[in-house]
Amino acid sequence: MSHTLHPLRRQRLQRSELAVPASNPTMVEKAAESEADYVFLDLEDAVAPPEKEQARRNAIQALNDIDWAAKGKTVSVRINGLDTHYMYRDVVDVMEQAGDKVHTLLVPKVGVPADLYMVEAMVNQIEQGKGYQTRVGLEALIETALGMANVEDIARFGGRLEALHFGVADYAASMRARTVNIGGLNPNYPGDQWHASISRMVVACRAYGLRAVDGPFGDFSDPEGYKDGARRAAALGCEGKWAIHPSQIALANEVFSPPEAEVTRARRIIEELKKAEAEGRGAASLDGKMIDAASEKMAQNILTVAQVIAAKA
Repeated sequence: MSHTLHPLRRQRLQRSELAVPASNPTMVEKAAESEADYVFLDLEDAVAPPEKEQARRNAIQALNDIDWAAKGKTVSVRINGLDTHYMYRDVVDVMEQAGDKVHTLLVPKVGVPADLYMVEAMVNQIEQGKGYQTRVGLEALIETALGMANVEDIARFGGRLEALHFGVADYAASMRARTVNIGGLNPNYPGDQWHASISRMVVACRAYGLRAVDGPFGDFSDPEGYKDGARRAAALGCEGKWAIHPSQIALANEVFSPPEAEVTRARRIIEELKKAEAEGRGAASLDGKMIDAASEKMAQNILTVAQVIAAKA
């Protein structure tokens, strides 16, 4: 093990992340009552330009009127991109009027670490000026070729950054990929065309202590397709996935929750290795298979997730 270690910066349960346009208060209210672990109030792509200012006001009201934490949820706001004139007012108004209620800001289309530096500097000053005792986290959407080219440097950015998300639709457009699917398999590609990109983002996350979250699956009439995509993301190390429709929440929660049999086996691995250690052995056998220190780390990952889920219940 290297002497350089970057432990997880912030543990949050993020199996399902429901995207909700802040321009629709009814949908926001329903999101608060949903089973999603995470809700992000969207001020960006899901909101038309004429509705931006009202959506911002709606988001601030929802942050102040709803006790999201009491409902077992992390609440985030996706601000507009740094290349728009909406972004600075999103940060200023949300932070000044509800900065002690919002948990994270989701920054879209991050291309270079300086994008995060700008947002963080604004958040720092507002928190100090308002005297907030809470600390808002930042999350970054990797959804452009520039962002993926710089993903390791972005992940290395310190401060408030907690997680990276893979934004497949804008990423496909940025790459000029020949597809119009949002997160689904491409019949012209032998396998999952986003495998390498998601894997690269996850490696960057795990190297620098960030959570890794997969983005949207556009066809909400295809639950099996969603679950297949979620399973692929989980296999690569993602710990959650977006839900763009309420019907996808339960699917994400199912896929990213370790089944009881898996949790039981993880506990048995820990127990058998403790016995082996007491006997002076570094490895052991369980159900005819060798287990060792690496097995213990994998098992502990499963148990940590199970404990966080149990704490929410």
